[in-house]
Amino acid sequence: MFTKAALAILTCTTALSIFLLGCSSSITKDANSSQLAGALVDSTKTGANVGNIVTLSVLMNVATPAGQNIYKAIALDFERANPAIKVDIQFPAEYESLLKVKMAASDLPDVFDTHGWAQIRYGKYLTDLRNESWASQLSDSIRDIVTDKQGKVYVLPISEAKDGISYNVNVLKKYNIEVPKTFDELMAASEKILTESKGEVVPFYFSGADNWTVGEHFDLFAIPQLISSKNNEANALMNGSFDWSKWTPMAEKFKEMFDRGYINKDIITAKFADLAKLFATDKIAFFDGGPNFAEDTYKVNKDAQIGIMPIPSIVAGDTPTFSGGERDTMGIWKNTKHMTEAKKLLAFYAQPDNLAKIAKVMKLPVGLKGVTVNHEFAKYYEQYRDVRVFPYFDRVYLPNGMWDIMCTNGLDLIAGHITAAEFSTIMKENVTRLARR
Repeated sequence: MFTKAALAILTCTTALSIFLLGCSSSITKDANSSQLAGALVDSTKTGANVGNIVTLSVLMNVATPAGQNIYKAIALDFERANPAIKVDIQFPAEYESLLKVKMAASDLPDVFDTHGWAQIRYGKYLTDLRNESWASQLSDSIRDIVTDKQGKVYVLPISEAKDGISYNVNVLKKYNIEVPKTFDELMAASEKILTESKGEVVPFYFSGADNWTVGEHFDLFAIPQLISSKNNEANALMNGSFDWSKWTPMAEKFKEMFDRGYINKDIITAKFADLAKLFATDKIAFFDGGPNFAEDTYKVNKDAQIGIMPIPSIVAGDTPTFSGGERDTMGIWKNTKHMTEAKKLLAFYAQPDNLAKIAKVMKLPVGLKGVTVNHEFAKYYEQYRDVRVFPYFDRVYLPNGMWDIMCTNGLDLIAGHITAAEFSTIMKENVTRLARR
């Protein structure tokens, strides 16, 4: 028979267990929160064992709901095929900031997306995957990007990037506009769309809530502004002698686009998730970046048409370009306690059928050979197969840490907190500061 004291202890213990269980459920429910504080709880720590079940923690930098859903679906298929392994896959909004915090804490997930920085930023944290069965199938265009001179393979390249501008085919047809090849033609097209639609159609869409859309504009257009022309600034950027006042014209043009009404007025509060509906209803003409929002657009309007065009040239005599490199990847933390299970997960995602499923949704080239992909954008990649592809500007010419600065100051420029010249000064100061690290 229990004594009163023992009964009291048992009651307290039970209550505490219920309380902790409730906390655990709350953490799981809120796992996709973009707040860093929420991301630092146990739900994103390295996968753990519960009984005989191994749970792998996976973080991916995939923004679109359709993209997230296909990754989740493949993870569920993997769990069905491997009942002893569970996959906790998450898609945090503040992905880059979260990964920086986790690197500093030496608390990375078992598997994570390197979002373009497999070697430079995350290389020392990643295990070598050269002996995996899929490693011999790396595409010619991605091999050197994810493999070093010693032969180390850093990640599984699920998809490659070949980014330009996504455009609304219906809008351009309606207003009799040819695909712009120069920046001046792009601005003329924007003026025509805005004027003839009487403001019903906005040429460009950006999201302040997802400010990577702003950073992407500067990252894409920095190539024709500074790199792709015959007389370019590539060497000056690499050796530290670049005159940052040459950044100012690009910033001035961005502010001018907003002032002229070429950019959505609600940019500061707008969300990327709203882009699909706006494209589906022909309210937007252009988006800087790839068409990974297409599946969500078709859910609203199955007859919507999205095209892909290269980044228009800026300097006289230059030609259009694409920006490229890694897009979605999966790397394994070298200190994971579940190396065998993590490699098994990568091998599952690397299966041709699964890569084809992702490519069909994300509308991107696959990073492995031997995968047949038939989607509506394949014709555009074929049409522009001879267009030059340059690595993303920030991945080559800016030190680690500059991406966030480019995103936030682009918004500050729109909000009127800084001028275009001040934007350039901030870029110069921070490049100098971060390059010393």
